[in-house]
Amino acid sequence: MAKEIYDSMAMKRALTRMTYEIIEKNKGIDNLVLVGIKTRGIYLAKRIAARLKQLEGADVAVGELDISLYRDDRHVATTDQPVVKDAKLAVDITDKHVILVDDVLFTGRTIRAALDALMDKGRPKKINLAVLVDRGHRELPIRADFVGKNIPTSLNEQVAVYVEEVDGKDGIDLKDLTE
Repeated sequence: MAKEIYDSMAMKRALTRMTYEIIEKNKGIDNLVLVGIKTRGIYLAKRIAARLKQLEGADVAVGELDISLYRDDRHVATTDQPVVKDAKLAVDITDKHVILVDDVLFTGRTIRAALDALMDKGRPKKINLAVLVDRGHRELPIRADFVGKNIPTSLNEQVAVYVEEVDGKDGIDLKDLTE
């Protein structure tokens, strides 16, 4: 059975708060590039970019990373390391402030693969991590700089993030996998 953690309004408020934090920490949006991790991270990055445009009056480039094999949202762990299938970056990221955007931060392995991919594409001046949900259970020394919601979980729980563009609704549910 799933328990709703965030509805669409709470999710929108969290993304808005994260957007303000990004502006504050970056001292504006100069040299800023958002890179979303497929699938939901891309849509979250686009929403943050749209909010940045509303607040700051300028466009922020949004790139995409497609990482597969090992996904933190899979229920069965695998020994395979994450592999970047595709990287579509809107601009050269060299000397830019890159904000990597994902829906859920779990073990950190997906983020590590994303960092490797970014370094293969250029030499950013700085990389920050923005996640809608940090559920804990890190296996690598990776932490998010911008977090929508910290949701402490057990390993037999799953965090499900829904975005309108993919799922037809916005929200975050916590599912018990033992039920």
